[in-house]
Formats: sequence, structure tokens, C-alpha cells
Amino acid sequence: MKHTVALFVYDPKCSVQSCNGVISTLQDNYKLKIFSKSEVEYNFFDDVDMIIIPGGIGDADSFDQLMKYNAKSIKKFVRKGGKYLGICMGAYWAGKSYFNLLDGIDVVQYIKQPESKTRRPHAKNMMVTFNGQEDHMFFYDGPTYVGEGNYETVATYSESGLPMAIMQKNIGLIGCHPESQEFWYESYSWMQGKYHQGSQHKVLLQFINELIER
Repeated sequence: MKHTVALFVYDPKCSVQSCNGVISTLQDNYKLKIFSKSEVEYNFFDDVDMIIIPGGIGDADSFDQLMKYNAKSIKKFVRKGGKYLGICMGAYWAGKSYFNLLDGIDVVQYIKQPESKTRRPHAKNMMVTFNGQEDHMFFYDGPTYVGEGNYETVATYSESGLPMAIMQKNIGLIGCHPESQEFWYESYSWMQGKYHQGSQHKVLLQFINELIER
């Protein structure tokens, strides 16, 4: 029986491009439900196993606008043990200033950490170590994680060793974009020819499979 994933989309604040990458990754293995900023029905998440909020252009003001109606339902879902996956912006939204889902840690800009050698938020083919394997992954102002709380580090930014992808109980967060598609890379002259040929979709699927079984 396939698990059910609820995917949030509201372009460009939560990018259709990122959502399409997630859909492409999951469509053969999971059932998908789409929701947006409009209030969901009271039982919308009853048959859902995981909520995924992918990347986009989101700040505090956009969170307040986009989650005006559904934030309480999402937090209730996670408190009851439902799985949450945040990618880039979705990872930021798990932090203290937004959903406040985490225990003893917060989500912060990677480029502002002293250990980071990357100071520009723009698109970059970032070297990461994911499950012990080095690879380059699409980065656009993604987060890292700070605090004394316990969590499992699944991937790090190779240049600094800071965590890039983590799991804490029923929550998974990824700072880069394993859901990226080829045209993302072709949009930047310095990224052309560096697409991962779909291999990172398999990495994302493995991450989701592991999170869903926790």
C-alpha cells in the first residue's frame, strides 16, 4: 500500500519548479495530495503520512500570509507523529520563527555562519557529503542547523562540515535541492552541463523512504 504525501505549492513563494521536481521523484512510489494557502478541509490530513514543503522565495511575511489558515493543522499533524519534510524554504519554516517544530535546534542561513566559505546566496553547485558519499548539489541560500538538541546528520556541506540535511524524530530537513531538474542548471551559464542526471532524485527518495519509516 502506498503512503500518502501532502505537497504544498504556491508559486513563486513555494516554487512550482521545486514541487514538480518532488512530484517527479515520488509519483511512482507515493500517493500525492496538493494543497495551497486556502484553508484545507478539517479532515484533509487524516489519510496523509507526510507533509512536504519544498523550496521557494519565502520570508516571515510570506509565511504569515501563506499559512494563515493551515499552520495550526500542520503543527497538530506533526505533534501527533505525522512526518514533515522541508526542503530549503520548507526547512527554514520548521524553525522557531515559523512552525517551531524542532526540539533544541533552529534553522539558520548557511552563508552567514563563520565556517561557511560561501557568502553569496545565488545558485551554486555546492559540494556536499550525503550518506557518506560526496556529490555536488544545487544550492540557493539554503539553511544549516544550530543548537544543542539531538538530531541525526544525514548530509553535510563539505567545505565546512556543517549539517545540510538532518532528521529529528519525525522531521526531515534538507538545505540543498536534490529535487532539482536539468533546466535549473541550464538557466545559469556557470552551472550548464553539471546536472546530476536524476541521480539525486534517488537520494531524495531514499531520504523520504527512511523518514516515512521512522
